[in-house]
Amino acid sequence: MYLAIKEVHGENNYPISALCKLGKVARAGYYKWLHRGISANEQENMLIGEKIEEIHQQDPDKGYRRIRDDLERYHDIHVNDKRVLRICRKKDIKSTIKYSNHGCTRHASNPQFIAENVLHREFTADSPNEKWLTDVTEFKYYVGVEVHKVYLSAILDLYDRRIVSFVIRDRNDTPLVLDTFDQAVAANPDAHPLFHSDRGFQYTNRTFHAKLESTGMVQRMSRIGSVSIMVR
Repeated sequence: MYLAIKEVHGENNYPISALCKLGKVARAGYYKWLHRGISANEQENMLIGEKIEEIHQQDPDKGYRRIRDDLERYHDIHVNDKRVLRICRKKDIKSTIKYSNHGCTRHASNPQFIAENVLHREFTADSPNEKWLTDVTEFKYYVGVEVHKVYLSAILDLYDRRIVSFVIRDRNDTPLVLDTFDQAVAANPDAHPLFHSDRGFQYTNRTFHAKLESTGMVQRMSRIGSVSIMVR
């Protein structure tokens, strides 16, 4: 209401007292609001917002998560995804690209192991190798009019969204996922992250779970289709 009064007064020069009476607010309260100081948090959000706008103008296809990565990597601004999302919404900043979910994992008919979901969509981490996220994505390509498929299995570190390992094959099977995991462990032998996937057949079999246990990792799962990694 205070903001509306300020705008109407500035545009039409209507009396403040009349506008306050119309808006059912105290005139003293309006002037107190008008001359208030900007909090440190608001000032910080304004500076972050300026950087966000710069990033968006340079690369408008970036969503708020990738903007957060750029803030940290190139501007030494350390904030979480939720704060960046709030600022983006306030400034009406949206990615110009909407990605489809090309996840192709499917339920096992008789899963041998199912883990609870403790990640609860908290897709951030405070340190490297704290949380790994994995998924299999299907891609189609054409040779003439004939459709072919390839499958990308990737593991992503939620700290900085680096790709820990990936394997591309023309078959979506358990060896695809096992080889991706083996590659990640070989490159990070001292890592013991929380390992999150959906409940696809590759991740619920006993062999995969045994591999995780042998490395000291904790396995967690969400429902099918709720985990998606887009590699660009």
